Amino acid sequence: MEKIPVRHIKSSSEKTDFAQNFSIRNIQDLLSGKDLIQDLHRHDFFHILVLQKGSGFHSIDFKNYDIKDAVVFFVRPGQAHQLQLHAESSGYMIRLSADFYSSDDKTLSSFLRKSGIQNYYSPDENKFRKILSVLDSAFQEYNDKQDNYTEVIKANLGVFFIEIIREQNKNPTDKTNLYTQERLEEFQALLEKHLFTHKQTADYAEMLHLTSYQLNAVTKTLLNKTASELITEAVILESKRYLLATANQVSQIAGYMGYDDVSYFIRFFKKYTGFSPEIFRQNFK
Repeated sequence: MEKIPVRHIKSSSEKTDFAQNFSIRNIQDLLSGKDLIQDLHRHDFFHILVLQKGSGFHSIDFKNYDIKDAVVFFVRPGQAHQLQLHAESSGYMIRLSADFYSSDDKTLSSFLRKSGIQNYYSPDENKFRKILSVLDSAFQEYNDKQDNYTEVIKANLGVFFIEIIREQNKNPTDKTNLYTQERLEEFQALLEKHLFTHKQTADYAEMLHLTSYQLNAVTKTLLNKTASELITEAVILESKRYLLATANQVSQIAGYMGYDDVSYFIRFFKKYTGFSPEIFRQNFK
């Protein structure tokens, strides 16, 4: 079965763990005066665009954005996206693996994960200037490679993630909401990992050591959706990715998604999209 193209962080001449898990590039250098056009694909790393100047088009999991100045895009590992970035754009492109922070850096790892909850940010002028200054420093360190440069970069990224999270949560978060948010993040991580084999709310509740009622309370509080609705949305989204990014037959996609009964998969897909899989592919590819 044909897979959606997955891009990896390019191997560096350095063989350190840091070099294999992180890169930051100046977008003007990357573009070299030419438009960047990327067809639908996904990454196995976090892909972050911080655009001081920008124009073009960005689609992330079928949500479309017109690129403009002073914006930040977060693409999580596994998300499908398509990018058209015009030659005059400037800023930074950051790539870092999900394993960028060691198991000892739980706080910074949490900051990265929380920053990626949203795909799009449009900070005000002062906030964006602060973000850009932090990344200017990180980029300088990445190129100069002076003593302990990796620690300086990690510190700068920590500030960057905090500013992004502040952009998410402009109102103070109480402890109850923080607990609920953490449970939601855990559920979403489990959903990405087990979607093809587990499609029942009770399965995920058990993994989280919650009851189904408690898990639904978490998802309803933060997203106003049941856990079952989120599972269904995840199945439909992954199915759309494969319909549009590959030439696989519907029967192959159904099997990949964990459905032995192709007819049931077709009815399921049509119920939630209004289209059969084949018609969806014809209309939107």
